[in-house]
Amino acid sequence: MINKYLKIAVVMLLSPAFANANEHKHAHNNDVTPLELIVYKTPTCGCCKKWITHIEDKGIVAHSKDFRNIGNIKTKYGIKPNYRSCHTAVSRNGFAFEGHVPAKFIQQFLSEEHPNAIGLSVPAMPVGSPGMEVGDRFMSYNVLILFKDGTSKVYAEVKAYEEQF
Repeated sequence: MINKYLKIAVVMLLSPAFANANEHKHAHNNDVTPLELIVYKTPTCGCCKKWITHIEDKGIVAHSKDFRNIGNIKTKYGIKPNYRSCHTAVSRNGFAFEGHVPAKFIQQFLSEEHPNAIGLSVPAMPVGSPGMEVGDRFMSYNVLILFKDGTSKVYAEVKAYEEQF
């Protein structure tokens, strides 16, 4: 009788380990590494929290870091004042995503080659962009690609709310 319970206990204890090993093996075979961003923001910014929810809903892992003043972080990553917004997200490979950049453009950008780019920006805080939803109001905006030499160009035009997803 004790042997029976001992066998059941061993099986129950090892089952999670085998399940995790299979999950790890499956993920390893597909080489799927989750996209992770460190999001530098101020502790009281509600729209930053909404934007983080947006990117997490699209499968991006966000690690937020609160600072009272994030100007130095923006300077460190080469984001000029005219391209700035309320938060700065940085990928593992050092690309910066300034402001309310939709997750789909972050994912697209990171799947492409951009040797002279530092990242993407949605300057200011356009109404209707991810995290800046106000009822059904929407203001069209551009997603800019930022370059190491301080210049930018339009990466994507967002003319309708639905184009962000």
